This record gives sequence, structure tokens and C-alpha cells, in this order.
Amino acid sequence: MSFLQLENVHKKFGDFTAVSDISFAIEKGSMYGLLGPNGAGKTTTLRMIMDIIAPDAGSITFSGNRHVRDFLDQIGYLPEERGLYRKMKVRDVILFIAELKGLYRQQALGEIERWLEKMQLSEWIDKRVDELSKGMAQKIQFITTVIHKPELIILDEPFSGLDPINMTLLKDLMLELRDEGSTIIFSTHVMEQVEKLCDRICLIHQGKVLIEDELRAVKRAFGKNSVEIEYVGSLEPIRNSDWIQGLNDFGQYAEVKLKSPESYRSLLQELVEKGVDVTRFELVEPTLHEIFVQSVEAQGGTVQDAE
Repeated sequence: MSFLQLENVHKKFGDFTAVSDISFAIEKGSMYGLLGPNGAGKTTTLRMIMDIIAPDAGSITFSGNRHVRDFLDQIGYLPEERGLYRKMKVRDVILFIAELKGLYRQQALGEIERWLEKMQLSEWIDKRVDELSKGMAQKIQFITTVIHKPELIILDEPFSGLDPINMTLLKDLMLELRDEGSTIIFSTHVMEQVEKLCDRICLIHQGKVLIEDELRAVKRAFGKNSVEIEYVGSLEPIRNSDWIQGLNDFGQYAEVKLKSPESYRSLLQELVEKGVDVTRFELVEPTLHEIFVQSVEAQGGTVQDAE
């Protein structure tokens, strides 16, 4: 039995359809990515899971029959619109939310110190929230989301406002929480963020599911139709090659989309024959962004729709 299941969920706001017949299931202890561009319906879907708004049709269940209202104390929710009491001190605002989630004061104080150390924010414990940078405040809000050790963690655009170092820190903590038994569902419009995190993904566009499957299965289904090339000199001799569908040349490094997966041998032969000094030539799986663009185009959309 799935831990969380959505069946044929539909939501309209006036004449606008935000979510159309979405179905997916999430297994306990997994990391699930809800992906798509801004406006795709990700936040609406998460808000329906949280019972902040109700679906017009369809069902959302936990472990087969539990309604979210019977399960709220076991959920940690990080909304896209961040909100902390800005005049409160860091310790006090985390303590306040931890007690709302059922932690006793002494237990919460110990968890606050532990989490601030994990987040490299221990020295800020007595500072007011409005003294923090945007990235620091984002990390504090993450702490308030997970401090009560929820069974289900819902993160809406969790990497927004973080620099690369703190993005890596947050990714590591998410994986740690998953390994400790939490189930995590997070939304993002940046496909690269889920490549090494998610067990399964749901790719949505204009409120509809384009792809829903295990990440490895999704990539395997699209095949290896791209090549990464490191080279010395210039790729001008092969820029109009019959084997190339698209070329992103960054100077000494290039990403090449092939017209067919089998044409990589012909491309490599052409590179050699035309005297391009190749130091690395690797056939790779398409990125999630490339998969998304292909999926949108297959539905009659445009590349702009996928951005």
C-alpha cells in the first residue's frame, strides 16, 4: 500500500484549470520529485495534499484511508512563500513552532542546538530573524519544517535563495532524513536539482502529467542520445554535421544532441577525419530538462512552454 496516493485529482480556479486529473503514488521512505516550470500546478498540488485547498474532484489518501487532517502533526511543510516572525530571536521562533508541533520545551531546545549546528548557524541563535540573510532565514525555516521528525516532509522550491554551498548542505540533509525513514516530496522548476536526489518523479506541464515513473526508468526510456566532447581547437569543421541535431559549444567543451543514438560512431569518425583534437568523447543520458522539452514538444507545445 502506498504511503501517499493521489487519484484523478482536479482543481479549477474560475475558468482556469490549475490541475487536471493528476494521479501518482509515493512509497514510504522515498524521495519524490514534483517537477515542472513555474505555473505548472506544483504548488496547487502540494496545497491540496496539505488540505489548504480542496480538490474539485479526485481523492488524496495516506496509507489507504487516513485524511490529512488526522495526520498533520506528522507532516513538515515548507511553503514557497516563506514566513518567519522577523522580530523574534532565532531560538524563540524555532521553539515556538516546535512546541506547536508537539515537542516538549527541553526536548525542543536540544533539537534546536543540534539543528543549528548542522546548518552552521549556532552563533546566530540569539540574533533576531530580521538580522539574517535570505539564505540563513531559509535554513531556519527548513529547521522549523523538520525539527519534530515528521513522517512526511513537503518542500516547495526548497533551494530558492540558497548559494551553491548551502544547496549542497540542504541536499545532504534531505538524503539523511530520507535514510532515517522520512518520506520527502519536493517541487522544483530546476530539473538539475533532482538528478541525484529522487527515486521517482512526476513531470507536469499546464496542470497535466507528462511523465510519472522511476527516475532511472525515465532516463532509460529516452536512451543515450547526447554526447559530451572535450576538445582542443575548434568544432567548426563538424558544426553542420549530418549526425548532429543540436550543438551547445562552450569553447573546449561541447554538448551535442544526436539525431539518433546510433550515430555517435559516425560523429566520432567525422571528428577524427576532420582533424578535431578530441580529449574526451562520452555518450550520455539526456538531462531531465532535455527530457521535459522533448515531452512538451511531443504534446504539440514549444520550447518556450518548457521554460
